Amino acid sequence: MKTVLCYGDSNTWGSDPATRQRFAPDGCWTGVLQRALGGDYRVIEEGLNGRTTLWDDPIEPHRNGKSYLVPCLLSHQPLDLITIMLGTNDLKRRFNLSASDIAQSAASLGTIAIQTARTADDTPPRVLLIAPPAVTTLSELDLMFEGAIEKPRLFAEYYRRAAGWEGLTYFNAGSVIASSEIDGIHFDAEAHQRLGQAIAAELLKIIADDE
Repeated sequence: MKTVLCYGDSNTWGSDPATRQRFAPDGCWTGVLQRALGGDYRVIEEGLNGRTTLWDDPIEPHRNGKSYLVPCLLSHQPLDLITIMLGTNDLKRRFNLSASDIAQSAASLGTIAIQTARTADDTPPRVLLIAPPAVTTLSELDLMFEGAIEKPRLFAEYYRRAAGWEGLTYFNAGSVIASSEIDGIHFDAEAHQRLGQAIAAELLKIIADDE
């Protein structure tokens, strides 16, 4: 059995933009991924609301994705595949980061994963860096994410570049889904379905290429 760790923020945790509650496990993209991959795979959902790439949030503590990554990897290994989809929370006005900075920060976590985690054969896992989709119409989050409309439109290119620099596999979530128009940030139920299916196809390609 191969183990897949999905490391992310509220969109991996499964936040419903309409209710702010959590989607049922089988309705979140990680649950869709589990069904699509089947019984030969174990998918571990590691999402946290507000998680950043590697920045300490002065308002929401304990959200630094770098600080928690190593203990997370060590607690779940052996790991064969790791997906990292972070960067949306880095768009918050209080961080004042460019799209390039955010992409490189996310990719650096992939390098940490390769250096830290191991498969059952004591080899490094494969890491899929996922660029989050663009932010759409902001509602009550407009001031928190002020200026965040343009930057994620550059994510696809800068995440692709950063993945290449770090030797990671890359996928653009914006090629298959869009953030909900309800709050501009989170994924609706249909998007979770599409993303889970798309990530399953990407991971199966990675496995096939390694065989």
